[in-house]
Order: sequence, then structure tokens, then C-alpha cells
Amino acid sequence: MTILRRNAGSPFLPDWLDDFFTGEANPLVKAGVLTVPPVNVFESETAFQIELAAPGLDKKDININLENDILTISAEKKEDKVTREGEYTKKEFDYRNFSRSFTLPEIADKEKISAKSENGVLIITVNKKEEVINKPKQIEIK
Repeated sequence: MTILRRNAGSPFLPDWLDDFFTGEANPLVKAGVLTVPPVNVFESETAFQIELAAPGLDKKDININLENDILTISAEKKEDKVTREGEYTKKEFDYRNFSRSFTLPEIADKEKISAKSENGVLIITVNKKEEVINKPKQIEIK
């Protein structure tokens, strides 16, 4: 399973430009305004597991889509906070969004994908195809 880079292979936009918008070169990323949540990807004999840090996000804020073997996890959260102190009213907007994409390998069973949220971590399990799991191994005699 690989992470799909937004500008990978683009003859017009070099990879360093992608790093500016999503990496430490961007001053907004350094300031904590723009963030892309960290992801762990594990592979076992029967499945792939993606763990994405999503603290403060509800299930309704997160979308998981599969299109053309690309699994996309995105989130959008909007909040308005109003504070009233005496004669003054203070209103703050909090708007966060992100999108992460993964190219699923051919051995992934696209019909058997599940997701759950536990303690601020989104856990997506992508099972492997049965024929890959139970595939007998032929041992060659030399």
C-alpha cells in the first residue's frame, strides 16, 4: 500500500512544490494552522490496517471513499465559538480539513473494508482477497 502524492509524476509541478504545501517548508504548517494527520500502515497475513490520528473529529466529520483502487480519507470540521463578556461579544471560527489518499494493491479485497474510531484514532481495515490468503505454496525439489 502506498501513499499517493498529489503532484507525483507531474511534468508541470515538481515534488518540492508539493512539499511546500504539505511539509515543513510551509510557514502555515510550521505555525500549526495547516496540518495533515500522521498515519500508520500495517500489513498482516490477512489484512492491511491504516491508523490515522483524528483527535477532535466526529464520525460525521470524516469521509472515506474508494474510487479506482484509491482509498481517500478526508475530513472537514467547522465550528463557531461565541463568547460574551459584559458588553463585548467575541466570535471565533475554527475550520479544519485534510485529505489523505492511498493506492490499494491488487491483493486488497475492495468489498471488505471496515472503519472504526477509537480514542481519537480512525482505524481502517482492508482485508486481503481469500485466494491470496489461502494460496497453497508449491515447493520445488532440486
